Amino acid sequence: MTDATGEANSHEPDGSPRKSGASAAPAEAAPAPKRSPMRRYLARFGTRRTMLSDARAGLVLGIESIPDGLASGVLAGVNPVFGLYGYLFGTLGGALATGSVYMSVQATGAMSVMIADVPGIDAAGERQGTIIATLAMLTGLVMLGLGLARLGSLVRFIPTAVLVGFINAVAINIVLGQLANLTGYQGEGANRILRTIDTLLHVTSIHWPSLVIGAVTIGLILLLERTFLGPLSLVAAVALASLLPLVPWFGEVALVGDLTDVPNALPMPALPDPSLTLELLVPALSLALVGLVQGAAISGSIANPDGEYPDASADFRGQGVANLASGLFQGMPVGGSMSATAIVRAAGARSALGNLSAAIVMIIGILLLGGLITQVAMPALAGLLILIGVRTFKPRDLVMVWRTGPIQASVLAVTFVLTLIVPLQYAVLVGVGLAVVLHVARQSNRVVIRRWVYDDASPHPVETDPPATLTPGEIVVLVPYGSLFFAAAPIFAEQLPAIPERCERAVVVLRMRGTDELGSTFIRVVTDYSERLRRAGGALILVGLGDRVMTQLDATRATVVIGRDRVFAATPRIGDSLDAGIAAARAFAGPPTPGSASDPASPFDDAGPGASDRDR
Repeated sequence: MTDATGEANSHEPDGSPRKSGASAAPAEAAPAPKRSPMRRYLARFGTRRTMLSDARAGLVLGIESIPDGLASGVLAGVNPVFGLYGYLFGTLGGALATGSVYMSVQATGAMSVMIADVPGIDAAGERQGTIIATLAMLTGLVMLGLGLARLGSLVRFIPTAVLVGFINAVAINIVLGQLANLTGYQGEGANRILRTIDTLLHVTSIHWPSLVIGAVTIGLILLLERTFLGPLSLVAAVALASLLPLVPWFGEVALVGDLTDVPNALPMPALPDPSLTLELLVPALSLALVGLVQGAAISGSIANPDGEYPDASADFRGQGVANLASGLFQGMPVGGSMSATAIVRAAGARSALGNLSAAIVMIIGILLLGGLITQVAMPALAGLLILIGVRTFKPRDLVMVWRTGPIQASVLAVTFVLTLIVPLQYAVLVGVGLAVVLHVARQSNRVVIRRWVYDDASPHPVETDPPATLTPGEIVVLVPYGSLFFAAAPIFAEQLPAIPERCERAVVVLRMRGTDELGSTFIRVVTDYSERLRRAGGALILVGLGDRVMTQLDATRATVVIGRDRVFAATPRIGDSLDAGIAAARAFAGPPTPGSASDPASPFDDAGPGASDRDR
């Protein structure tokens, strides 16, 4: 019911009319209704206002992905159709399942080169399709498992030196791997370097019409990119260059149709071969690792439409689903593609509908243009891939990592060289392993022990080197810096003051605040030092111990060896446990001898009267 002014009548709890207008108390905002999980999921595909821009973006990416997918198959050394199917079902699965709204999931250059090195991948007929299906599904299971375990942060353990060395060597492999399709001469050798050398030694065997088509393709791409075509310049260049075989001089140039038939139909599901699991497990792990790292670059750099950055673990799961879908239909393993994601966003995509539309465009293309796809010239695809490889090579990144330090330079060099001469699935794993080993070695050598000395000049301690040897009656406060784990234990032990045969009333106070965990190796070093100090007449006191460290010391009975009254847990107030430890040390050492190192008036006193409780 409303009054004459049209305002709704309302009353206060006591029954009096509530004032309206500026003096009225603001009504409490009603909580926003919660959307169901299905409505939240459907929101990733935008609204009616975004449909047109998403459709345009999908058209661009879908058309561009057809020759690009075929090229990925060529790069992987498999039936080019398997690359196209990987693009189709990877894009479709990624659009439906990734946490990132914009991420395009396709076969990346690095993954394609890795596939080319998989044992048995050059098999003919149905066996190749079975190997591809099994490899893609294993890769998908690894990705999906890591995503379900919420291990999205795993990729941060892969050093930049490994990635830079790997990606730049892959760029070279892309170029060298296409020389056979570009020149029409199949070089011989155990790896791409040797095959390239053999090709250069047989220049007279080059098929010049093929080389001309490849060069024309590269030139057309560079020219058409300056026009309104943008990303579609790749499609136009390949299509125009593929018209040249109609000229008699180019008549013997290899075509996609010479390798396989491209049916005007979608592939039927294909089951994997479980007997290939052990053979393909290492390649699948390496492919999953590389694909997830490349996808993580998208997760961490491109926010969703709501401004929030996607969860890396959700993207792991989405890429896993995309690989399972790709493998089910004989598509290549896929991963987050930065280039495809950039294309669909630059074309105006505003939701996941952009990638979904791209998949629909690819389906239409396969159904309608199967016959035309067989007429694509192989040298044209080779020229496209060579240009991609050249653009993937980043010398600035190589120089930056090289100048960072000897450890990073060593990891970079080893990964780079191995990627060129050994199968890629092993090169990336060796690079990661080497980086871990070198990191552990570096961290263990960075453990440093310093001595804290207090005097009357300031309430704050002075850091000095620890004494080489303990003296009787001396109280020494030591503070270790660095990661205290098993590999650092010997370095830590070498820096502890030596214990003479007799060292009565000498006390070492070891401050360990900030140490979250101690391994059994490190605990043994501490207990052994405590035992030797006890036999010499001295004592070891531990202060600032966290809850987990206290639990470890109790569980290993180290507190029994050291003495429960000489182990002090950390407290919220910094310095309290150190004060308690020094008090216990003084009680053990007894009255100091005038002029000795433990005399409160001595400038070498570890806890002189000028030190406040707060600062210890």
